[in-house]
Formats: sequence, structure tokens, C-alpha cells
Amino acid sequence: MKKTLFSILLSAALLCGAGAAQAQQQGIAMPAASPAASITQKVGLADVTVNYSRPSVKGRSIFGGDVVPYGKVWRTGANDATLFKFSEEVSIQGTKVPAGEYALLTIPGQNEWTIILYKDTKLGGNVAAYKQENDQLRFTVKPQTNPRAIETFTINFANLKSNTADVELLWDKTIAKFTIETDVDSKVMAQIQERVVNGKEVPAGLFAAAANYYHDNNKDMKQALEWIKKANANDPKFWNLHAQAKIQAKLKDYKGAVKTAEQSIALAKKENNADYVRMNEKAIAEWKKMK
Repeated sequence: MKKTLFSILLSAALLCGAGAAQAQQQGIAMPAASPAASITQKVGLADVTVNYSRPSVKGRSIFGGDVVPYGKVWRTGANDATLFKFSEEVSIQGTKVPAGEYALLTIPGQNEWTIILYKDTKLGGNVAAYKQENDQLRFTVKPQTNPRAIETFTINFANLKSNTADVELLWDKTIAKFTIETDVDSKVMAQIQERVVNGKEVPAGLFAAAANYYHDNNKDMKQALEWIKKANANDPKFWNLHAQAKIQAKLKDYKGAVKTAEQSIALAKKENNADYVRMNEKAIAEWKKMK
């Protein structure tokens, strides 16, 4: 009886497996073990797009175990190789990388990871065919321990600033990351030169944008003040008056900054914008302490 029951269960299991395989052959859609993912992040003015597959831990030993051995080239995901695409030239860990698409390969180690941007994007998951001569860029980073285990392999963009972002590779309790940097300043300054400095009939919005850029990047504050005053000349907005007050404060004209911020508060109250009222009040309290 036991033998008969075992035979029935075994036959059922085999039929289920065969049925699943046959279903896939017949074109029935089923969830992938390592689902595909795509993410695009704006870094500065550049688009950085990542296409990769996301395996899960599923109770296995990952780095240094059976899944990703130390010291071996890894496709950095599952299925095909992970692909990074840059819409313009970027710098990675201080080295320039031309616009284009690259495979992201890694060589994980317990104390050091080698990160590789690989020019041959047709390599796919066949890392056995990897040739170092096809490297576009190779560098090392120190892995970190993640206090929160990540079940599914994740590529994340973090610490975003005006022209940089960190790329984080997270899986299980390991984080490896590197920094992407883009050239923003020269491009923005060229636009300001063309459209504001050399522009004709410049709208208030462009004057304000140029002034804010100068303020935020610690450029010529006197020029920034001239532009923001032009933005506020005919139709002042509470947000532009707040910007003018901040520029005046950077020029150490604290009395002028307080007066302008009070004007900003009056307009913000008319528009029921509590955020700008609060920001101005906080700034005024600080500036009144300054000499």
C-alpha cells in the first residue's frame, strides 16, 4: 500500500514538472525566477539607465557561498549581464566614461570588490568568455555590511546631488557602491551666457533661475542680486523675493534681507502658502541676530 501511494505521488510530481515545462514551450507566461527590472535616474543633466535581472536569496548562502563565489567574475545579477547606459559622458570614481552602453561586471571579494564596465554588451551571462582587454573601466571598492538583509538583488541610486549620485549594489547583507559624476556647471553656465547675459527680452523666470543658480553654487552674488531684482521688478513673486532675501544675506546685507523677506511673507500670506511664511520667519529670526 505504501509503495502504491509513493508511486502515485511520484507520478503526480513528474506530471506537474512535465506540465510546467510543456506550458512554457507552448508560450504560457509564468513568473521568472529572477524578474527583469529597469530603472532610469537623472544624474545632473544625464540619464543613467540600468537593465538587469533580480535573483533572490531563497535561503541560500550568497557571497562567498554557492551563488557568488569570491574572486570570480559575476554578471552582477541573473540571466543576461546587467547593462548601464549613459546619455552623455560621465565620470565614475573620477575616471571619464564616454556616453554609451556597457555591461556591469563585478568580481566580489570578502574585503574588496572589482567593478568593471565592459564594452562588449553581447557577452550576456557568459562570463566564461570575459576578456579583460574589453574593459572600458576597472576599479575597486570596499564592500560594506548591511544591517538589514536584502532578499532580492537591488541596484539603487542614492545620495543624489546636483551633479553626482551613488550607485548601490545590494544583496543579502552586502553593499558595494560607487559614484557617478556629471558635468553640470559648464553646461548651465553656457545656457546662462546665451539666454540671460546675451539674451534679448529676457523673461523674469530666466533671471530668477540664473540668480538662484549663482546663489546655490556660490558664484558672483552681486550679479545674482542684479538678476533677481530684475525678476522682481514688475511682478514680484513670494518665492523670488525669498530668493532675493537669501542673496542679500549672503552679501551680508541683513537689514535688506529682512525687509525683502517681510515682503515675501506678505505675498505668501495672500496666496495661503504657509511653507514660505515659515521659511521667511525662520530666516528673519536668524538674520536679526547677525551684524
